[in-house]
Amino acid sequence: MPNPVVNKASTEWNGELFTGSGTTTLETSGKATFDVAWQSRGEQEGGTTTPEELIAAAHATCYAMQFSNMLKENGTPPTQLNTSAAVTFVAGTGITGIELTVRGTVEGIDAATFDELARKAKETCPVSQALAGTEITLADVQLA
Repeated sequence: MPNPVVNKASTEWNGELFTGSGTTTLETSGKATFDVAWQSRGEQEGGTTTPEELIAAAHATCYAMQFSNMLKENGTPPTQLNTSAAVTFVAGTGITGIELTVRGTVEGIDAATFDELARKAKETCPVSQALAGTEITLADVQLA
């Protein structure tokens, strides 16, 4: 049985929701600290990061890893995959959807098989599974 791997992040928040702000730190890697504030989350994009942007980063990364492994298992390892995730948040409602896109350079695969594996990767990616209560769509699949 593989050893469990635990990753950690933390947030320090100062003040109340609408006028407060904070920082989120990637503790396991120590690679980054991000400013966070409500304005970027619920009022207008940009300025600071948001939980949804961090979820999008995690989902795009996990999806790329899952899809690359499925392509390898198919005998058609990818040269390159470019993935993105767009997480929509509505104040008062929450996360209303996630849209994944992928563009890939893969030798020896036809578009139908690429599309089929892209869809299976969406369903089996561990982050997709963790977010199963949210509608996740695969909006754009392109084979270069």
